[in-house]
Amino acid sequence: MIKLDAIDRRILAELQRDGRMTNQALAEKVGLSPTPCLRRVRRLEEAGIIGGYVAVVDQKAVDLPVSVFISIKLERQREEDLDRFAEAVARWPEVMECYLMTGQRDYLMRVVCADLPAYERFLKARLTRLDGIASIESSFALAQVKHTNVLPLA
Repeated sequence: MIKLDAIDRRILAELQRDGRMTNQALAEKVGLSPTPCLRRVRRLEEAGIIGGYVAVVDQKAVDLPVSVFISIKLERQREEDLDRFAEAVARWPEVMECYLMTGQRDYLMRVVCADLPAYERFLKARLTRLDGIASIESSFALAQVKHTNVLPLA
């Protein structure tokens, strides 16, 4: 892991806001000339701090307006059970996020789908077919109050 200085943090903050900006524009925003700026960006990429660049797609615009938060409790928390669950979830494109949790539930995930029948199909065809699940609790998001991919680097 590399030590981030103030310029590295400004580079990361700017790229989080606009990953498509040119190196020239980025250099101007962070107060560097283009060549050292590009070297820093490459170093951040090579270190894995910048993991890639993506287009952020509006889920409603592509007919996936429903977000469901699902709490899952496993029958046992043995390593092989946790691994089997994680491997299955990693293959499901509907799952946008999944976290191993502390507390009463073992996993919390966010699933997107087109509508309630699509969620029912996901539940019946995928989630309930996994061995070792003790309980599933679904909560439907009514509105998104905030969503960001920008980490608070200040």
